Amino acid sequence: MFDIDKWQEIFATIRKNKLRTFLTGFSVAWGIFMLIILLGSGNGLQNGVEYQFKADATNTIWLYPGSTTMAYQGMKPGRQINFTNEDYSFVKENFPDIEEIAARYYFWQNRIISYKKQFGSFDLICVHPAMQQIENITVTQGRLINEVDLQRHRKVVIIGQPVRDALFKNGENPLGEYIKVNGVPFLVVGVFTDRNDRDQQRLYLPISTAQMIFNGGNRINNLTITTNISVEESEILEQSLRTKLAKRHRFNSEDKSALYIGNTIREFKQFQNLFMGIKIFVIVIGLFTIIAGVVGVSNIMIIVVNERTKEIGIRKAIGATPWSIIFLIIFESVIITAFAGYIGLVGGIGLLELVSKFMPASEFFRNPEVDFTIAVSATLVLVFAGVLAGLFPAVKAARIRPVIALRDE
Repeated sequence: MFDIDKWQEIFATIRKNKLRTFLTGFSVAWGIFMLIILLGSGNGLQNGVEYQFKADATNTIWLYPGSTTMAYQGMKPGRQINFTNEDYSFVKENFPDIEEIAARYYFWQNRIISYKKQFGSFDLICVHPAMQQIENITVTQGRLINEVDLQRHRKVVIIGQPVRDALFKNGENPLGEYIKVNGVPFLVVGVFTDRNDRDQQRLYLPISTAQMIFNGGNRINNLTITTNISVEESEILEQSLRTKLAKRHRFNSEDKSALYIGNTIREFKQFQNLFMGIKIFVIVIGLFTIIAGVVGVSNIMIIVVNERTKEIGIRKAIGATPWSIIFLIIFESVIITAFAGYIGLVGGIGLLELVSKFMPASEFFRNPEVDFTIAVSATLVLVFAGVLAGLFPAVKAARIRPVIALRDE
């Protein structure tokens, strides 16, 4: 039941001790404010790094050949390991856990692209069709490279938006036009965009066509596979790949330099565990800060009880119950704690919104925000903290004997 007299009494007490109440509330507000800022900043970092991870598929294993550093079966170290189309077929046929597999072949020199009088130097990536899904590219015009292009050695290409803008001026439609790649005409069949800006400076060609036209033979530069298995299973698969490819290319399976394997499944899980640990650390620090504020509120309420000992004695002498005394003290504590905490909560969220609005998203910091559940939980913690802060002083007040309180000076 709403009792206006109690509210008036509480506000009168607060007005009587403005500075004390302000300093007490500030400690609680600052604790909540810092908790929200730290959680929001942590989420901003997590969103940024996660955005970079998810620019490509996060369930991939990448295989890069290197050079040996260990002698093996009479062969000296320093031998270069090279992948071929046969390695692509070998991996595809011998590892049932694989969902998709793709190879890449790079051009490192003479990457001159031209259209009419426009010229540019861009990255040429020769791929199997599955690589386009692994790279998480989005088609904005036309289509992707497909299996028919690969089988028929078609001279087709898809280009990034910056490439289109550089070669096709005045909004000219690139689809159906021929561009020259190192002097060889290729038909533009698609335009794409990629989350990674640097990956948009690319042209994708069918790997079979590039190997045939540009004297690539059967060479490939790396293999990429996707699989939906656990981290532990991916590590078993990784070891199996290393062992079988070591036997195939005759190098020591312990020679990490001969074959580099990048396990994105494990790396993404490690990244998630790292930020979970950071989040738990921030919450613990924030809670200790709030506890410090609550202890301050509790101490102030003890002072309030001591100052009002005589008043409490009179109340009890004229019939006030212990529960009414307890409720009054706890209610005052909850009001101070909840109001101050709410100010800190709103201040923290407001600052994060300003940062999110005016600070441009970067590669490693995006959308600093706090989950709505966290905000609600913080509010409930504040109310509970207010109850705890006032409980001990309230119980102390309820135990005051009227005769002793009336003699208090």
